[in-house]
Amino acid sequence: MDVRRIDEGLWYWTAPHPKWRPGANWPEAVGCVYYEAPDAVVLIDPLLPTGEEDEFLAHLDRDVDRIGRPVVVLLTAAWHERSAPALRERYGAEERVPEGVEVYPIEGAPEEQLAYFIRPHRALVVAEIFAGDGQGGARLCPSPSLVDRAALDNALHTLLELPVERLLVSHGEPVLEDARAAMSRAVEDA
Repeated sequence: MDVRRIDEGLWYWTAPHPKWRPGANWPEAVGCVYYEAPDAVVLIDPLLPTGEEDEFLAHLDRDVDRIGRPVVVLLTAAWHERSAPALRERYGAEERVPEGVEVYPIEGAPEEQLAYFIRPHRALVVAEIFAGDGQGGARLCPSPSLVDRAALDNALHTLLELPVERLLVSHGEPVLEDARAAMSRAVEDA
């Protein structure tokens, strides 16, 4: 498990995906986000780290108790359900979008992907539309089931209008500085 403090009240952690196998076309570690919103503790695409669940939950319990706000679990895609049911049950998580978080649909494919912009931190959290490129930037990863490129381009244009400083991805390294420029380059290179 790798846990990083991105900013005050914003953390990013990775954990090994339970369905990853050698030879897969995506990294074993997947990214997850913890955000202290003004009205909630927010977990985005949470995955408990295998073999470290008890330690992780002890830290999370302390944070939830310290903050004293309800927990909200958000998913960027339905297939990122992973540990969400267990955490929803553990904390009696609410079903809503908390303060400071904006939702942007990624259009163009039949499956639903959402991007969450955490405006106070200028952080964009995505499922698979962007991934870390291994060189400090991002790469565009359109869905294999893409059916409407114009709709995807419109969604990407909307994201590129946001003042994104940080791009928190599910796969690969996050972009922690000037992420909007990295996203723009990724779209241009695709």
